[in-house]
Amino acid sequence: MPDFQVGDKAVYPGYGVAEITGIENREISGTTQRFYVLRVLGKDMTLMVPMSNADSVGLRNLITNEQVEEVYEVLRKRGEKISTATWNRRHREYMDKIRTGSLAKIATVLRDLYLLRGDKDLSYGERNMLETARALLIQELALVKEKTEDEVEKEIEAMFT
Repeated sequence: MPDFQVGDKAVYPGYGVAEITGIENREISGTTQRFYVLRVLGKDMTLMVPMSNADSVGLRNLITNEQVEEVYEVLRKRGEKISTATWNRRHREYMDKIRTGSLAKIATVLRDLYLLRGDKDLSYGERNMLETARALLIQELALVKEKTEDEVEKEIEAMFT
């Protein structure tokens, strides 16, 4: 279980990268618990996560440089079978992958939707999911690679044009 300090960056699945802005004690039902206070980057949002639940909600460190290369391999991979399930079933599968917080799984969602977009117009829900996956991926990759989000977005776009 990662032990975060104030000032650390952490990834909260589904929300993206957040900065630990504090560690507070709060009394809940007569029991004092310690909480991480997180400010989600790029959003006007603060979350409190009980330190004892940090693992179960999937709070994790940013990926390593080695993992960045794995994510790029997932994005470059072609010939994977894209789910032909109905849109609502595919939507559920993709949301489950996004909720894991795993950048490699989020990359598969992005890749599949980019490739699908080449074959047909994406529905409103698919476009939203593509945007969500892209935003989560670009935000974390930019921080790890110490590049701007625009630079990372151009790298990813180039893989699909």
